Amino acid sequence: QVQLVESGGGLVQVGGSLRLSCAASGRTFSRYHMGWFRQAPGKEREFVAAISGNGFRIYYADSVKGRFTISRDNAKNTVYLQMNSLKPEDTAVYYCAADVSFMMIKPSEKTEYVYWGQGTQVTVSS
Repeated sequence: QVQLVESGGGLVQVGGSLRLSCAASGRTFSRYHMGWFRQAPGKEREFVAAISGNGFRIYYADSVKGRFTISRDNAKNTVYLQMNSLKPEDTAVYYCAADVSFMMIKPSEKTEYVYWGQGTQVTVSS
């Protein structure tokens, strides 16, 4: 069982920045491929970014490319999402998730991820 705890959400103005963190339990964090998803009110949960266990492969949704950066520190069992140039449409609850399969096959698919955090709210005000 893997527990994921997100933090770092909050209220920020348009153009501002936030860094989300997701701390994971367990001693095999480096084996987990990690993803960030978000869900706005009345909308489906959507993919934001993903990173392989060794950090060598990184994927982004087109809507956040160039503005968001995913990274991980396996020594701290933590994955990060640096969000810059925030827009009102980035407002959502952000979730981190763990894919425990051997290889990342479909990093943007929710069904690839077994464990999910409780989410952290990000609100971008104009």
